Amino acid sequence: MSNTPPPVLELAEALIACPSVTPAAGLVFDCLEAQLTPLGFAVHRFITGEAPDGPVENLFAIRHGPEGSRHFAFAGHVDVVPPGDDWASAPFAPEVRGNLLYGRGAVDMKGAIAAMVAAAAAVPQEAGTISFVITGDEEGPAKYGTVALIEHMRAVGAIPDLCLVGEPTSVNWLGDTMKIGRRGSTNIWLEVEGKEGHVAYPHLADNPITKLVHMLAELKAMPLDDGTDWFQASNLEITDLSVGNPATNVIPARAQARLSIRFNDLHTGKGLGERVSAIAEKHGGKARPVVYGEAFLTPPGAFSQLIADAVEAEIGLRPEASTTGGTSDARFLKDLCPVIEFGLCNATMHKRDEAVAVADLDALARIYSRVALAALAG
Repeated sequence: MSNTPPPVLELAEALIACPSVTPAAGLVFDCLEAQLTPLGFAVHRFITGEAPDGPVENLFAIRHGPEGSRHFAFAGHVDVVPPGDDWASAPFAPEVRGNLLYGRGAVDMKGAIAAMVAAAAAVPQEAGTISFVITGDEEGPAKYGTVALIEHMRAVGAIPDLCLVGEPTSVNWLGDTMKIGRRGSTNIWLEVEGKEGHVAYPHLADNPITKLVHMLAELKAMPLDDGTDWFQASNLEITDLSVGNPATNVIPARAQARLSIRFNDLHTGKGLGERVSAIAEKHGGKARPVVYGEAFLTPPGAFSQLIADAVEAEIGLRPEASTTGGTSDARFLKDLCPVIEFGLCNATMHKRDEAVAVADLDALARIYSRVALAALAG
């Protein structure tokens, strides 16, 4: 096993060159396994789930340190969103132009995974245990991804002491932001049944749209919170209205809507679902909540200090602790151990001509190496 870090750019290019629109499987995992095996990692790949949200391929790799040593985990995903059209170069043919590496996944998040591999190569095995928790379904439903990985890790007794997720958290430049928590997310489908009829005879019908409008007005007025020390205020947004009535002179039989609630740690998804359901029933409707993740917080402390120290040592900047943005697989990993997200600049993620600065890849690998060494030292 060599402790010489592989070139981060080459690692990233190899991963990007593997088309892996979510759910990812096969080739991109072959590539990652080929990168990890020479570094002494035992790689376990498995497929779980059935249609429509599966099957999903996942990878857990571990390199054990001395008995009783600490365990630090890198986590992330190799699946990417569809590239779309009109790229300046082919999205899965990585290309360096100027000082930037272009390709789908360069930022979110094959570039970070490449930096993790290079970082792991630079950490001596005697420093402690390092693992990789990699899913092929973070950009999709995520039903059979990291959840299945966590089940596997528990089954084999490989619970890390700390976990770093390589999501692209930086905003204006590498190192300005790390995520110490995320808001929870729930979508709620609403339906109101009525009685169809002619618009000229409303007394013979029951208009469900009227009920739905009153329901939505009360839901939008429902008090949530004003935020906390670390979280912005929770928000409820109406994301869809559907009646599907092609006739201009017919009162429809039913009306539907959908809500999205992003909530902080003052709430639970279950509790919010119950509140919405009660209001829906009050107006003669039904609610079907689906919770995609609970809010979580890794309070500022030793772990966030460790990451901030590593960033400052390499690039002279201390990242701001934040909980903004959408959800990530950290919402599952927080059940195993303290988890923080830190990674590349997110300006081009999910966009056409996604790109990362080559210098940022090298700097991130050095930061990740420092983080791993400090985390394993305890």
